[in-house]
Amino acid sequence: MTEQWVEKIGFFCRSPVHFLSATGTTAETVLSELLRELREDRASANVKVLLLSPFCEQPLVLCPSHSVGEETALELMSVYSQCSPKVLPLRCHLLLAISSVLVCTDCVSRRSSATQDFLELLFLIVQDTSELHSDTVSRSLRATACDCLRELEACCPGLLSQHLELLGALRQRENSRLHQAYCELYTQVMRNSVYQLAQCTGTGPDHLKALLEGDTSVACEVTQDTDLMNSKDFGALSSLVLGPMGVAPVIHTGPDCKELRLILSSLLEDSYLLTPLAQAALLHKLIELVTMVPGIPPTVFRAQLLRLLGTTEVSLLHVTLLMKSAFTDSLFSAEDEAFLLKRLVVLSQHPLLSTFEKLFYMDCLLHFPENRPIGCGDEMLPVLLTPQLATALVPTVFNDSVTMLTRFNLLSMVYLDEEGEDEEGKGLTYLYEHLVTLLGIVGNGGNREIVTTFFRASFLFLSYFGHVENYSSQLIKHLCELYLDHTHLASQLINLANETQNKLPDSSWTVALLQGLQTAITKVPLTNLTSQELNCHLKIMARVAEERDIPQHSTLHFLSAVVVASSSSLLGNWRLGNSILAVCRCLLIHPDLDTWLVTLADVLQHMAKSYRDTDIRDHSRLYYTLLTNLSKEKLAGVLERGTATEGDHVKKRTLSYIVAESEGQASILTIHRTEKEVLKLVELKLTEPRQLSEDKDSPCDSIDAVAAYRTQFDSPDFASEVTINYNLVHSEKSVSQFDHLYSIHLHLSLTDDHYEELRDISVPCLFREKPPPIVKLKLKPRQPYPTTLHASAVFTTQEGLTWYSELPEIHVSFQQTFCPVPVPPAWGRLDKLKVFSALWQEICSECEDVVESAKSLFCCQLEKEELEILVDKHFKAFLVEDDSVHGELRVFVFLPPLSHVLLKIRREEDAVNFDIATDNWHLLPHINSFLQEVTSQEQSPR
Repeated sequence: MTEQWVEKIGFFCRSPVHFLSATGTTAETVLSELLRELREDRASANVKVLLLSPFCEQPLVLCPSHSVGEETALELMSVYSQCSPKVLPLRCHLLLAISSVLVCTDCVSRRSSATQDFLELLFLIVQDTSELHSDTVSRSLRATACDCLRELEACCPGLLSQHLELLGALRQRENSRLHQAYCELYTQVMRNSVYQLAQCTGTGPDHLKALLEGDTSVACEVTQDTDLMNSKDFGALSSLVLGPMGVAPVIHTGPDCKELRLILSSLLEDSYLLTPLAQAALLHKLIELVTMVPGIPPTVFRAQLLRLLGTTEVSLLHVTLLMKSAFTDSLFSAEDEAFLLKRLVVLSQHPLLSTFEKLFYMDCLLHFPENRPIGCGDEMLPVLLTPQLATALVPTVFNDSVTMLTRFNLLSMVYLDEEGEDEEGKGLTYLYEHLVTLLGIVGNGGNREIVTTFFRASFLFLSYFGHVENYSSQLIKHLCELYLDHTHLASQLINLANETQNKLPDSSWTVALLQGLQTAITKVPLTNLTSQELNCHLKIMARVAEERDIPQHSTLHFLSAVVVASSSSLLGNWRLGNSILAVCRCLLIHPDLDTWLVTLADVLQHMAKSYRDTDIRDHSRLYYTLLTNLSKEKLAGVLERGTATEGDHVKKRTLSYIVAESEGQASILTIHRTEKEVLKLVELKLTEPRQLSEDKDSPCDSIDAVAAYRTQFDSPDFASEVTINYNLVHSEKSVSQFDHLYSIHLHLSLTDDHYEELRDISVPCLFREKPPPIVKLKLKPRQPYPTTLHASAVFTTQEGLTWYSELPEIHVSFQQTFCPVPVPPAWGRLDKLKVFSALWQEICSECEDVVESAKSLFCCQLEKEELEILVDKHFKAFLVEDDSVHGELRVFVFLPPLSHVLLKIRREEDAVNFDIATDNWHLLPHINSFLQEVTSQEQSPR
């Protein structure tokens, strides 16, 4: 039994949707089974703890509405009341499960009756400090109750404001290790209550005093006036924005806040007994309290500073910095600020700390809250962080890459502020020498991590000191030498050039680097180059050709030399040819094209005639034709990349995209993914006139009619499909970019094995302003059960891009698998009735012996008019007899591939009876759910 539940619960928690579809059940059924098993006395406590995990992990699946959530919570509280006091783990898990259900189903925010009952239960538990329950084991129940109360207060702030005095008394009375839980709960409730009071207009010291003394009328008034539980701005309660420039709601109480000051002093004294994380949370909330009540001076924290400034706990040091950001020089003296800064420097390079802790302390230095900040930038070094103090943080090659880069960035900021003052620029010299050391390691075969670190450090150095001509020019020389020895670094050098140009648009360093690389490449003999090296050189040259300020004569000379060598073993492959064409394309749109037009034409003509790859020859011929037949302005316009939008008109992509190099084709060849849903399938209700065949007698009896009917199914594909019609429409979330879609390819995938695999569906086009196309979904059931289909689409937009988009899931209901009985076309209504009668008699007489057959009865209360509406809406297409005299209707439904559902509907004095017969007993739960749904829809309120 236990193993079975372990498997089922694990399957459900991993994927509820897959579990429900695979087992053919509903969430309502699962919920009832879990509650029934929890009430079972024979089940062990361990099994019941396991059964509670779905309530904690998937509460919204089991309880989709607040009404179901409230009923479930009441059931679980009933189970709790019946539990033995000895099974503490089960009682603790029950409290957690009830909390999850109430919170996730919005019962807490609605202040439902179940929530009030649960709060009363929790307060009874936290107040039960009798000797009988004071042992170490039973304290876990009170700790869990405190956690539940704290969770409820966090999800619905102000919920416990009326119990503030009680919680304060419990905190003071508790002397066990549970004191921490009571203290955290009380602080959170008090902080939320004061915040709500500060949000009200006209509040003063009397309101605050009444609130702290437990005046429930004030607490209720505050809760009703603010209504912050439903306010979008109440997210601020998670953490108030504190700082010199920050603004928090304030209660103008004047200097007389004796009650609150006594409470704060008591809490601060108790903080010594808490764990570091609990202390940090407590201090954080108390900082916010003092910020909201100016009548309490920040000096109330002065006694805590001595231990906080010397702490080794990350959480406590962080809350100290928050405290400094909130109160600055009203609490921290200049000596305190200097000491805290020195301590951060020491901790940032302490050998016993982990890398993550040291990185955190360095980040604190970059965002240090000064007493008197000069600026309010994102990253500003404190004034007191001098080069002498920062000397301990100089980067070394023995640091890991992240630490090295962080130190390099921090020291760069230090020496940038102190440029010309730190002993004739020795700090800058050290940073450059460190960069050159990294370059030497890369040149000697450094791994990928060190290569990445070097280029990132180079970018940081240039970002801060690119204006220092001496070092920036030396760096270019070193980079050119590095590239000639390691041509595979071409991509990293191009990326460094691009990022530096974006960061420093007014600097000429990028142009100087590219010009230096151009000079170095043109001096290399072609006979010594491999195919890979030549590819890297051409990639650099293509980037050089994009710069207008660089003369391109040496680039063309190098290109001519490469093309002339096309007969050698180096050339002839498609990739290398595209690299050459990439350089040619950049030269074609260069402003100085006129000065080398003839030379470039010779290169393209030679490529068109002599290159061994057909594709490259064709592209070269096209470029040559464009060059010799278009003006410079038209040529640049044809070869411009990208698209431009002018008003509502989108410029089409030009021919150059068809012949551009492979790197330029990426945006076209890549399938892009949409951020939001673009398409959806909407079921189309086709109203087809029902042709009633005339009543005529058939020469065969019922047995022969059934035999003739079943003979049709000898063909495996006869009547084995269900066709459902949908309209393919735009989603409400789609943007104008997707108004015109082409070549739409719909892919549908199954979530269970009840149906055969589906074929993809193609739709030629979809325009928003035109009628939507009809999509016919053909399902071939293995078992005619409800199912869910995943849908996605690949389509092309007007701009020529290909997109992939998810569609909303398609839910196929049980009724959608209903089909009229597939009798021969020549048969009339009487023939259908004979088959119906024979099958009914066969099922009812043999259901006790035949495993697959079954009969059942469904009853409901419907008026005559309601029954007529129900039959007309759901069963009209399946009626085989409407006997008004005897008041009986006969419904004959076929479900592919080979199942039948037969219904006899008759009205009794006080109910409507649905007699059910089916040759597939697995369909009974679905038939019952379907009848419950359709009858409840037609019932008028009584």
